[in-house]
Amino acid sequence: MYGIGIRRVATAMVTASAATLLMTACQPGGSPAGAGSSPSGAPVKPAASTSTSGSTSPSTPSTPAASATSGSPAHTTTPSTGAKACGLPDLKASMYQAAVRPDGTGTGAAIVEFTNVSGKACTVQGYPTVAGAGNGSPEKNRPLKVTTTGGASAVKVAAGGKAWTKLTFVQVQGEADGYCKSGATPASYPTLVVGVPGAGAHQVALTDGVIAECDDKVTVTVLSAAKPS
Repeated sequence: MYGIGIRRVATAMVTASAATLLMTACQPGGSPAGAGSSPSGAPVKPAASTSTSGSTSPSTPSTPAASATSGSPAHTTTPSTGAKACGLPDLKASMYQAAVRPDGTGTGAAIVEFTNVSGKACTVQGYPTVAGAGNGSPEKNRPLKVTTTGGASAVKVAAGGKAWTKLTFVQVQGEADGYCKSGATPASYPTLVVGVPGAGAHQVALTDGVIAECDDKVTVTVLSAAKPS
C-alpha cells in the first residue's frame, strides 16, 4: 500500500508539471509568461518594432498645423484694385486754364481732366505726353519737351469718376503777341494731344482760348485722383 501511495503522488506531480508547461506554451504571442522580467527581477526593455518599410525607428507624431488663433496665417494676399487699365475709349478728356499759373500773358498752366465713361472702374498710371496740334488729325502735332513731377502710382477711376494732370508752360511775356524771355518766338496751338500711358492719345482744346507758350516746354504732374489747382 505504501508503494502504491508513492506512485500515486509521483503520478500527480508529473500531471501537474505537464499542465503547467501546457499553460505556459499557450500564453498570447507564444511568449512564456513572465517574459517581461529578467531572471534578476529587473524589467526588460522591449525591442523596437519593425515597420513594413524596413525602418527600425519608432514613428514620430506629425506636427499639427497652426490654428487660426496662432496669429501666423498660412499665406499673405496682396491687395489689388480689382480694375483693368483704362483704354482709349474709356476716357473723355477736357482742358481748362489752371487757377494757379505763372505770371504772363500766355496760357501759363492748364488742367487736363479725364472722365471714365466706360461704365466700369479702370486704372490710369504715369505721366502724360504732350504735343501741340492744330484742329486736324492728332498725328500732325509738335511734341513738347516734358518735365515730370510727382511719384507714379496706379489710380483707380470709378465709373463716372475723374483723374487729372496739370500742365505748366513757359509763360509768354508782354502784351499783344508777347515775347519769350529766351528770345524764341511764342507759339500758339488750338489743341493739344495728351497721351495717357496705355490709354492712347487724346486731342483736347482749352475751354477758353488757345494754348500760348514759349520754348515748347511743359512741366507735367503725374496722373492723380486729387484735382490740382
